[in-house]
Amino acid sequence: MTAKTTRILHLVVTALFSLMMVGAAVMYVVSFDEVAKTFTTLGYPVHVIIPLAVAKVLGVAAIWLAPHRSIREWAYAGLFYVCTLALMAHLHVGDGEWVGALVAQVLLFTSYFTRTKKPG
Repeated sequence: MTAKTTRILHLVVTALFSLMMVGAAVMYVVSFDEVAKTFTTLGYPVHVIIPLAVAKVLGVAAIWLAPHRSIREWAYAGLFYVCTLALMAHLHVGDGEWVGALVAQVLLFTSYFTRTKKPG
């Protein structure tokens, strides 16, 4: 794969992942009561919904805008944990809603491994 193709793939996949994360964050705020029911079903406390929404938006912002590589690395790590916990929770309760979390995980990995490594 050429460098240009890799860069285009990275941008497209990162944009899709970003839309998923920001879309989820917006849904957490707009449909709080419905999300609270889902979180309760998954075994998570309701009080983490808004901080998780903020974390998703900040993580996406860091992936796109962070001036230092280490900040981007921490953002990827944090979002990896968010996606992994979502996937495991949905699989654990068997609600059949695990596909979205798996798609997010695949997009996250693809974004991470196709990014250009810049110093800093």
